Amino acid sequence: LKYIADLNIKKDRGVKVPPGILTTNALRAINDPAVDIVVEVIGGVNPAKKFIEAALRRKKHVVTSNKEVIAKYGREFIALAAQNKVNILFEASVGGGIPIINALTKALAGNNIRRIYGIVNGTTNYILTKMYRENAELAAVLKEAQALGYAEADPTNDIDGYDVVYKLSILAGLAFNSHFAYQDIYCEGIRKISAADIALAREFGYVIKLLAIGIARDAKNVELRVHPVMVPQRHPLATVNDAFNAVFVEGDCVGETMFYGQRRQRRQNIIKTKCQYR
Repeated sequence: LKYIADLNIKKDRGVKVPPGILTTNALRAINDPAVDIVVEVIGGVNPAKKFIEAALRRKKHVVTSNKEVIAKYGREFIALAAQNKVNILFEASVGGGIPIINALTKALAGNNIRRIYGIVNGTTNYILTKMYRENAELAAVLKEAQALGYAEADPTNDIDGYDVVYKLSILAGLAFNSHFAYQDIYCEGIRKISAADIALAREFGYVIKLLAIGIARDAKNVELRVHPVMVPQRHPLATVNDAFNAVFVEGDCVGETMFYGQRRQRRQNIIKTKCQYR
């Protein structure tokens, strides 16, 4: 590890690092010939996009967990990486610890993917699970999620579904071998879901989940949407609770598969606070 770049390098994050590694100048790290790989975990577009592009142009491999910047500029990054004969890897941008990107690009590459259904936002899944178990309203559960570090101070991206849209744009592009602008994906979050909705769904044998949905209707048409769905209690996705993610994939050869795992942990000391480049 050569550098750790952040605007605030004096705050105690509970991790001791050798002197000289911390810097407030990210470009110092990117421009250093001794650096081979740049890991971007800032989030958002600015200045993450600038740093990723700078690293790729300087022939550095890039690893990122940033779903928003990949959804918006992933095609440009991939072309720039190919031009400079380096890699840009973004497995962590969708599904936390689930290796869904690797599965779609490698393990399932021999399939024509027919459908994708995904729970890919741990914050909203945690909230909906608590509402189901405790007959609680969204506002109260959201405050608890924020206190635990699952939800941001401004939860708009999670609650209104934008985070899921970015991830569906990435997954659909890989699954259906095309490019889908995130702006064209129908989006509805969970802001209007009430305890009464949850109770009514339970009465009829359903669980409400916020899903990313991709369906190949035929060789040329793909349907993409993000919204709350009444999932039958017998379906595997209905049992995915708390801050866990799961992606259900159907291929023409492999049939039905599901990838399941936990989102990254915000509360570990090493990532206790967000990088403040934003």
